[in-house]
Parts: sequence; structure tokens; C-alpha cells
Amino acid sequence: MVRKVAFALLVTLCAASSLCGQEWARKMFETTQHDFGTVAAGAKAEYEFALKNIYVEDVHVAAVRASCGCTTPSIKKATLKTYDKGAILAVFDTKTFVGARGATITVTIDRPFYAEVQLQVTGYIRRDVVLNPGSLQFGAIDEGTAADKAIAIRYAGRDDWKIQTAKSANPHLSFQLKEVARGGGYVDYHLFVHLDEKAPAGTLRDNVVLVTNDYHQKDVPVPVEGIVQSGIVVPSSLFMGIVQPGQAVTMPLVIKGKKPFRILSITCESQNFQFDTSGAKEAKQIHVVPVTFTAGSEPGRISKTIRIETDLGDKTPKLSAYAVVAAAGR
Repeated sequence: MVRKVAFALLVTLCAASSLCGQEWARKMFETTQHDFGTVAAGAKAEYEFALKNIYVEDVHVAAVRASCGCTTPSIKKATLKTYDKGAILAVFDTKTFVGARGATITVTIDRPFYAEVQLQVTGYIRRDVVLNPGSLQFGAIDEGTAADKAIAIRYAGRDDWKIQTAKSANPHLSFQLKEVARGGGYVDYHLFVHLDEKAPAGTLRDNVVLVTNDYHQKDVPVPVEGIVQSGIVVPSSLFMGIVQPGQAVTMPLVIKGKKPFRILSITCESQNFQFDTSGAKEAKQIHVVPVTFTAGSEPGRISKTIRIETDLGDKTPKLSAYAVVAAAGR
């Protein structure tokens, strides 16, 4: 009943405004514009336009298209339930195109009703600097482990071209530059990047910026990517659903480890969330813990943090738990 009332109201409002059909969909996106800046030829240049379903009804992304072949869009997750997160991936083609480029990405949504959202990407692809490979990939790394990777940079043009230094906003990355060849209009460097053992668990997506002696295009970003894996893996969030006041619902929480482990405790700052850890005393690689949420009398969205302590000694994993308490009688 809550779904019908909420979206009947939304449809009524949209009928009164031609712009609403676009605005309700646009509000789900964190941003609708991205500038890749100046990138080297062959460099990996990708950006995810994050979106989140902030509505009660399921949202379905039907299609995406780009106005220029320099950008290839794709849908990361087509159907989004309430509070689900998704993304539109935009891939900038730095191998085929050079110079200033831009594209409009049109995202078509067909449920709960039709809307289109336009996303904008821009960038400048250099033809004189080439990265090989196109990005520095650390792959999957265990938390607490250091790693090293290297990438080759070739410049074609002035004989006096130099990389003066490198910099990164990530304190866990350090680097060393080595000039390996110069002459005949070409300059070659190797960039060695070190990721220290203190890097936090999660996705690594950063840049090492090469600072050159160019007058007009001084900085050249080198993409750095990887995943620092924790000893314990939990979902980013747990949605308990839309519940009536006083109603109790139970959902499974799946907790995975790289080796067998025991769960010592699961806590939450709200007593509305309870955890059945009776089966967690035995060491296993995968634990499925029933989580029960009991709705209070106040309607609205509930968001709390769940923390998990194990016998592996890793940092305490945490995740967000969500629920929507409907108004009484709806």
C-alpha cells in the first residue's frame, strides 16, 4: 500500500511538470559530469557514474548510449531495489582517439516509469605520451601485504623533455623514476610504484601524477588500481525491507573469510537489530548469521552500523543496515 501511495503521488506531480520526469531520475546520480583531464595515449581512463535507488519502487535501467565513439558506456547493475547502488561505466577510448574529446551519455530508465538522464564526459588525449600497459594494476592484495609494480612511459617529440618528479595524494603509494633511453626524438622512462603494507582494505583507484617540463600540459596521470582484501569479507550493506510498525523481519548476513574463523561478537548501536550467532562458535570459512529487525513505532528510514569481531585478529569489519518503517495503517 505504501508503494502505491508514494508513487501515485509522484506520478501526479510529474503530470503537472514536464521536468519532473527527468528530475526524479537525475536525483539518483551523485554527479552527471566528469572530466578525465589530460590523459596519455593508451592510458586506461574509466569513470563510474554512481547512482542509488532512493525510492520505494524498483528502478530498471534499460539502456545507455553515447553521442561519440570516443566513449563506451555500460550498465553495471540494471535493476535496483530500494537503496540498492549501481553505476554507469564510461570508458574513454585513448587508443583510437587523440585531442580534445567529449560525449553525452544518455541513460534510459523504463521502470517504474520512463525517464532519460544525460551524463557528460570530457577529456584531452595526448598523442605524444604513451603508457604501456595503460594502467598500473596491483590486482588483489591481502591486507597487511606490500606490493610493487612498474609501468613504461614513452614520449615522442622534444629531445629535452623530462619527467621532473611524481606525486600522489595516496599516502600509501611511493615511487621511483628511471630514465632508460633518450634520443632520436624519443624519451623512455620506467615508473616503479610501491604500495605499503598499511594500505586499508577496499578498492584502490588512484593516480600517480608525472610532473614534466612541458609548458602547456605539465601533468600526466598514471592510473593505479587494485583491491586490498581483508581477512573477512562482508556485504557493503544489508537492506531489511519495508516493514510495518512493530513488525519483525529476518534476513541472512553472509560473512566470508580467507580461512576458517569464529565470530566472537556482532554488535549494533540499535537494539532493533538482533543477531543469532549460535552457529558461529565453530570455525568456518563462511558464516550465515540471521539478522532480525524489529520496527519501532516511528515511521521513516532506519540506518545503523553493524560491527563484527572475529578470532582472526583483523580490523573489525562493519557494514550498514537499512530498513524503512511504514506509517501506521498503510
